[in-house]
Amino acid sequence: MARARGLPAPLLGLALALSLPAPGAAACGSLGPPERLAFAPAARARWLAPRVRPPGPLDPLYGAARGFLAAVQRNPFPAELVKALLNEPASLRLEEVVRYEAGYVACAAVAALYLLGMPAAGLCLCCCRGRRRCGGRVKTEHKALACQRGALVAFLLGTTVVLLVGVACAFATSQRVHAEMGPSVEAVPETLLSLGGLVADVPQELQALARQFSLPQQRVLEELDGVGVSLGSTLHSQLRSTVHPALASVLSLGHALQVSVDHLQALNATSVGLQERQDDLRPAVGAHRDHLLALLQEPGCRGCADALGMAGALELGADFSQLPPVADVLLRLKGAPEANFSRMVREENSTFNNLPLLAALQTADVVRELQKAVARQPEELRTLARAFPGSEAASRWSQALGEAARGSRPYLREAQRYERYRWIAGCVLCSALLLVVACNLLGLGLGTWGLATREDPSHAEPRAEAGARLLMAGAGLGFLLAAPLVLLVLAAFLLGGNVQTLVCRGWARGELYEFADTPGNLPASLNLSHLLGLRKNVSVRLAYQQCREGAALWRVLQLNDSYDLERHLDISQYTAKLRQELRRLQVDVRDLDLLSPAARRDLEALRRSGLEQVPYADFLAQIRKPVVTVDVETLAQELEGLARAQGNVALGLQLQEAARALRSLYRERVLPQQGLVAKLNLSVQALASTAPGLQVETSEVLGRVTYLKGDLPARAASILRNESECLLAREMGYFSQYVAWVREEVTQHIATCQPLSGALDNGRVLLCDMLADPWNATWLCLAWCALLLVPSVVFAVKAAKYFRPVRKRLSSTSSEETQLFTIPRVTALTL
Repeated sequence: MARARGLPAPLLGLALALSLPAPGAAACGSLGPPERLAFAPAARARWLAPRVRPPGPLDPLYGAARGFLAAVQRNPFPAELVKALLNEPASLRLEEVVRYEAGYVACAAVAALYLLGMPAAGLCLCCCRGRRRCGGRVKTEHKALACQRGALVAFLLGTTVVLLVGVACAFATSQRVHAEMGPSVEAVPETLLSLGGLVADVPQELQALARQFSLPQQRVLEELDGVGVSLGSTLHSQLRSTVHPALASVLSLGHALQVSVDHLQALNATSVGLQERQDDLRPAVGAHRDHLLALLQEPGCRGCADALGMAGALELGADFSQLPPVADVLLRLKGAPEANFSRMVREENSTFNNLPLLAALQTADVVRELQKAVARQPEELRTLARAFPGSEAASRWSQALGEAARGSRPYLREAQRYERYRWIAGCVLCSALLLVVACNLLGLGLGTWGLATREDPSHAEPRAEAGARLLMAGAGLGFLLAAPLVLLVLAAFLLGGNVQTLVCRGWARGELYEFADTPGNLPASLNLSHLLGLRKNVSVRLAYQQCREGAALWRVLQLNDSYDLERHLDISQYTAKLRQELRRLQVDVRDLDLLSPAARRDLEALRRSGLEQVPYADFLAQIRKPVVTVDVETLAQELEGLARAQGNVALGLQLQEAARALRSLYRERVLPQQGLVAKLNLSVQALASTAPGLQVETSEVLGRVTYLKGDLPARAASILRNESECLLAREMGYFSQYVAWVREEVTQHIATCQPLSGALDNGRVLLCDMLADPWNATWLCLAWCALLLVPSVVFAVKAAKYFRPVRKRLSSTSSEETQLFTIPRVTALTL
């Protein structure tokens, strides 16, 4: 996992940071790297849905209201005034406030003039009407009468239409304010409760992080259950290439010892037998030779010359008395082999192959201590949540936000109540304005209709007269509406305008954040860094931007300066205990002897026997000689042939008898002697071929076994130490994954402050877009209507004259108007 940016080098307390030498990847092949742990995300998914005002037909009207307010209030954000208001309200000077609110003061003055002027004008009109000075009739008919009447009607109609548009817009915007007030009011406690949940969840999430330390703990405990067998298997696999060949060479040498002793004993027995038989064979051969020579040398023996030569050569060939003695060698090998090499090697192989079980038994106590050490949670992790900045105040903050949400409801209900009053007043005024519009439109309609049907301009026409009266009623109603209308406009203008220019505009431009970031502007009770107990001030503007990007509180509040995360993630004491326990892992392989004492005595006897010093060449020299120099069978056949060729029957019978005796000698004495020579040859050949190398092999095997007897424990300890280091590196790998995951969760995911920026954005949308814009548009439309009442009244009063009969002037030059009258026509009566 990636390290958090800007963090100091981690003091993980892991095996890689301990004094253990890091074993190579090849040396740890039996264990391998640690598996990837799957941690459950501790950070709860929080994402405050943004509120956006959808575009609509009233947007140009909202823009016009903002443009008008921008023209009214051209001054920048009053940082000094707000600072004085927040820190020292008594130092606030009225003239400074008036200077800042100059545009509003000017507009209020205009409203005051309107408030005084319209009722005064209405009063004058009433007085004038009471004296019949205005709103009467046109005095004379002239050529421009129709043109004037048409212009007035057109102006009044246009003014009325524009007034009607203003009333409709006022109705729409007022209704929009009323409709948005409910959801906006409900959103306030919901947002506060959401923020309270955000604050309350931070300690819980940190505790969830600490609880997931059990995941690497459980994995390590599971692997420690089989660590004895694993260590024994590693020892077996790494020592197998040494132990198995050594045992195989011992077994082979034991077999060779047995074979050599057997051959040596056979050689000795055969040599003695040959010598004994030779002593018996020599007189018999000599007697047969002498007898044959006597027979073959008789004068009457015909063709006996060849047989005579063979008989003369009849004697022993090999002299077995010349064979060297081997009794001394046999004496040195007396009792060998004392050991059963096959059974011994089988037992040693069984002991070596049971090394995993032996290691598990010998390391059981240490493994239990290791598991106890692993099962304990480091103290640093237990204090992870308690020491986190603001965690102690989290419950207070959460409670305070909850209380604020509950406490805001009565005030919000009051705001809704007053908004309802405002809405009712607006509806009443708009309805009254609609009456003015209706009077104007009906008056214009009836008046125009009456003029169209009137034949004589001086004659009164009821519809035209009704139209004139409606126009005058509309004018009078306009005078009556002027005061309450302008008062409502002024109150709404001052409230909504200041909200827009002082709050919304500064909010949208970031001036509020700049004001909060400037040292000394906010009192200590409102300073964020002071409330959170941070060591350095936090930029509200930067924090807001980072929160909008979804950053965690760690990055936003720069907690690396106030909270030593690495100290709480430092588990070096914990891992040092594990390392100490792992060093106690030992497996005793001294029971693996490779060579029993009896087998060692056998091999030592073989090495000192001098078997290779026996003169096997002397044996071979006698073995190569024949037992008898003449082929006895051939000589017997020759004698039988001579016996048949002799004319002397007695001589022939003697030759036949000599041939039979010679065959009997061959069968009974020469052939067994030749068999012993063959047996002797077999033993001599075997010993001559193996004895020299056997001595060297015996010395090597004894030297190797002696070396391994002392080297195997050291090698086993070295392998065990390396495996312990590999095991520690593997197990600490699990803890390093946990530490890296905790660091990433705390610095990047825990307590994401997007709800904070979302709450600010939604608050601005609710206050400025949903409420302030339609609010300002409402008073703008009402002001529009209030201004249009002036031309409406003027045009209505003027136009009303043209809907009444035209007065005709008398012949006198008196300036007083006289009532028009009609002289009755005299008609004749029919009698």
